[in-house]
Amino acid sequence: MESKLKNIRILRLNDVCETTGLSRSQTYRLEADGRFPRRIKLGVSASGWIESEVQSWVAERIAASRGVGVAA
Repeated sequence: MESKLKNIRILRLNDVCETTGLSRSQTYRLEADGRFPRRIKLGVSASGWIESEVQSWVAERIAASRGVGVAA
């Protein structure tokens, strides 16, 4: 399990906005609607998103806009 954790990167909100092109409010709205990956709690007042989940979401959006299936 430890080797899997070494490859996990957590993105904070600014990183998510930069990666996706979404605004803060759009990110939270899509998450609340179940259309964006859920964030994880990092501490009392800190949270973040798993980078691979955000990247998969972006890949799905690209595939949907191109009318093709998502590549693995």
